[in-house]
Amino acid sequence: MLPRLSSDQLLACCASRRWALHMAANAPYPDVAKLLATSDTEVAALSWREVTEALAAHPRIGQRPTGTDREAEWSRQEQSAAVGADAELAAANDEYERKFGRVFLISAAGRTADEVLAQLRRRLGNDEVTERDEVRRELAAIVRGRLARCVG
Repeated sequence: MLPRLSSDQLLACCASRRWALHMAANAPYPDVAKLLATSDTEVAALSWREVTEALAAHPRIGQRPTGTDREAEWSRQEQSAAVGADAELAAANDEYERKFGRVFLISAAGRTADEVLAQLRRRLGNDEVTERDEVRRELAAIVRGRLARCVG
């Protein structure tokens, strides 16, 4: 049986209050696989408003997150390859934000700045519905990585 995660730990994994409440309500988890599967189900069930609540906690890709909390530290680690990236990434971010009205979200852990930029450019071709699906998948991937770190 995995130890219960605190509200602070859960909200650092995903800033959606609904997701955190549902994850806490389903605890304890027998193993990591069940924890991650439940998270995937809960992310998939979020309304778009709840997804945007979670997105609000994510810094712009390529910019060093400020703050000293756990979420800021994880963002710094996840984005380490993209931090300080060149003007191309900044320009693509601007274009994405103008088109979709939100921060570009990608699970950047293990990706190079060039890979992030290529994905950003590709996703600029998405329509709103397709992009929302991609955002939700990327959010789920980020949350899975953070949960795995929480439980070791």
